[in-house]
Amino acid sequence: MGWNVYVTRLLPKPGMDLLHKHCEVVDVNPHDRMLTRQEFLDNIKGRDGVVTLLTERVDEEACQVADKTVIFANYAVGFNNVDVPTCTKHGIMVSNTPGVLTEATSDMAWALLFSVTRRIVESDKFLRAGKYEGWAPMMFRGGDIAGRTLGICGAGRIGTAMAVKSRGWNMKVLYCDLYRNEFLEKEMGARQVDKDTLFKESDFISVHVSLDAGTKHYVGERELRMMKPTAYLINTSRGPVIDEQALVHALREGWIAGAGLDVYEYEPLLMPGLAGLDNAVICPHIASATHKTRDDMATLAAENLIAALKGEKPPTIVNPDVLNASNRRKVKK
Repeated sequence: MGWNVYVTRLLPKPGMDLLHKHCEVVDVNPHDRMLTRQEFLDNIKGRDGVVTLLTERVDEEACQVADKTVIFANYAVGFNNVDVPTCTKHGIMVSNTPGVLTEATSDMAWALLFSVTRRIVESDKFLRAGKYEGWAPMMFRGGDIAGRTLGICGAGRIGTAMAVKSRGWNMKVLYCDLYRNEFLEKEMGARQVDKDTLFKESDFISVHVSLDAGTKHYVGERELRMMKPTAYLINTSRGPVIDEQALVHALREGWIAGAGLDVYEYEPLLMPGLAGLDNAVICPHIASATHKTRDDMATLAAENLIAALKGEKPPTIVNPDVLNASNRRKVKK
């Protein structure tokens, strides 16, 4: 079709194949690393479409540099890296990849919950270090899971999936959300509560809120002090929803029993002290890292981009208002 697109990091094969099938020029970041800011800006100029990752900041400067771009197709369900109102102002579509990573991300939240509660990583390191001298009654005692209370912060797709999977452990479910989740209430007997009640009563708190100005440090010192000293905090959403400095202090001082984290406030950097804590299980943002999920994300990102280039509505557009805007960008024929 003569389209010229840029991909900021090599995507799984299904997505790349789709882009090559429909576009004349598909340039990809040749490095197995994040682009520098200048590399990003240099490579998006003159492109009809751009596939971005959560590591790229799409702002006023990027919108001006990407003078021909009709869509930024974000390869992630979250899009806090994209200034959506600014893109809309410039007539640029924005899309994300929701739905396809729901199961993988909720699975990861459960993996973190089990790992930190049953001290899996800590005991693994102990055994590998040759310290195991035989079974002992007091060795690596952890928390109980069955029959406990699970608190869900943000009962959207992923939070709902996380709650549903608690059935196997006969857990009581509380959730905090702006909207009522009738499915969870009917199927799980879940109870919608305010944030303070959830933090005070839950044995496990799994955070699934999106990151915006209102949710930065959604979990801070105040919330951590409300939690039971036997409770665990799990985060697979975005790092800045937790005040990481306060969390490190809480884990050191025993305000809470532990935390399982896949995302970080200053990612890829960790808050000083976090890596040395045995009551924290930390993973490098791999919640969606299954073969099928990452393939499906790549396919959906490519489908969004191609639809936009064709002048059609992307399947998972974030800013649909731009479709009818007088300044909506379209590929010049």
